Amino acid sequence: MDNVKTIWDASYVLVQIGDYPLSFLELMGTLTGLAAVYYAVRAHIITWPIGILNQLFFFLLFYQVQLYSDMLLQLVFFGVSVWGWRNWRRGQQQGVPVGVLPAASRWLFAGVLVLGTGGLGAVMGRIHLWLPQLFALPAAFPWADAFTSTASVLAITLQARKKLESWWLWVALDVVAIGIYWARDIRFIAAQYVVFLLLSLWGWWQWRREIFPSPSPTGEGNQTSSNS
Repeated sequence: MDNVKTIWDASYVLVQIGDYPLSFLELMGTLTGLAAVYYAVRAHIITWPIGILNQLFFFLLFYQVQLYSDMLLQLVFFGVSVWGWRNWRRGQQQGVPVGVLPAASRWLFAGVLVLGTGGLGAVMGRIHLWLPQLFALPAAFPWADAFTSTASVLAITLQARKKLESWWLWVALDVVAIGIYWARDIRFIAAQYVVFLLLSLWGWWQWRREIFPSPSPTGEGNQTSSNS
């Protein structure tokens, strides 16, 4: 019974890899995260239920390593994942293609990214003073963590709408996240985000190829399409 209780603790060592103690939460978060991104690249609907499992593991892990923005992000991810799952199911029935945002919407999302990062970073930088009973220790890297959290919300929202720009955001936040997780000594997840970065670049290429297919071998160009 004790194992059932302690397995959800970030300090519970499932396996030792060299000198690195790997916890159950970190391993399961890594595996489900990789699977969710892989299926997102392939625009497969199973990405959403796998992603929900990933959010559960990461919620528990991030709370225990004081990445509070990332912790709260998992709650937002859960809601967006349910919505995305529903959207993609409806899209399968209606044949909704991958598309791109109009220029005005891109500027809108950029503005939300800047404001969201600033607001969330300011809050998380002081949340241990406002709610010491819940957050006994100060947030680690509140501004960088706020950027990755805000960008993640926007990226998964665009992903739920099958917009190519989602991959741009995933690439940017993956780069920042690698540094954060390495500094917080959750190196397995830092390594995971290196893989995420490569998968995000692959995902951008795959989705872009669907929107802008190459000319046919006969020399007849295909019509490009976008879903605004």
